[in-house]
Amino acid sequence: MSSNHDHKQLAVDLFNHTWELLDKSERTQAEVDEMIHAAHASRYHWSQAGTALHLARGEWQISRVYSVLGRGEPAHYHANRSLEICQENGFGDFDLAFSYEALARAASVTGNKQTVQENLTLAKEAGEQIAEQDDKDYFFSELESIAV
Repeated sequence: MSSNHDHKQLAVDLFNHTWELLDKSERTQAEVDEMIHAAHASRYHWSQAGTALHLARGEWQISRVYSVLGRGEPAHYHANRSLEICQENGFGDFDLAFSYEALARAASVTGNKQTVQENLTLAKEAGEQIAEQDDKDYFFSELESIAV
């Protein structure tokens, strides 16, 4: 049986590995598969040893993976789960803003321009509430990468 420490370490390592794969400009099919599985595995391990905040961030990362891969339906599902977890737990700031960012990005993948605009507006409103300036700057730079 794995300990909480083991689950946390795996969650962190898999989250970071997913980012390494996301950052690649080109991926092999094997790397695409690995990225999908690593994101889901990280989220699973957080469910064993993390907090609701970890779950929201895990759902957000899964959504980003699917958006990058052009898979709108799973991207929307996981973005919506991230938002639900944020709302259920009263999370604002960075995490709420990024949940709306994920919903806008997923809508962009499916070509739903109205939903993109609605979620970009919500994302910007939430983004203005980000306390840490570096986080706020990063967030708004990420919003600019969403195709409208």
